[in-house]
Amino acid sequence: MQPQKVLFVDDDPNIRRIAQIVLSNIGKYDVLLACCGSDALSLAQQTKPDLILMDVMMPDMDGPTTLVKLREMNGFNEVPVIFVTAKVQKHELHIYTQNGALGVITKPFDPMNLCADIDALLHSSVSGGQPNMKVQC
Repeated sequence: MQPQKVLFVDDDPNIRRIAQIVLSNIGKYDVLLACCGSDALSLAQQTKPDLILMDVMMPDMDGPTTLVKLREMNGFNEVPVIFVTAKVQKHELHIYTQNGALGVITKPFDPMNLCADIDALLHSSVSGGQPNMKVQC
């Protein structure tokens, strides 16, 4: 099922703006934006997104901590979360999947491929694949 409402979480306003343009115009998603983990938790509770794309390194609360807190909230165990980050060392990828991330899209991401990368990760999940780490070089 194609997500309709996407929450994009990143502390960089330029990345949020690029993602919003791409996800809304190319992906036809309803895009919600948050600049930090605490805002993401609040907005997620209010809006119930179908998919969350989240940076790892953020002030206030990092992405993995935000994901753990999100999973503790009622109704958010099944919401797919994809990290969009430059932190893709093997031990870091292991932490993300242990916390329940669906996969990773590596920064800097190609705006023209962002929607396809998301679709590939979601398709991998639907087809019963293991969490997918999308690492771009």
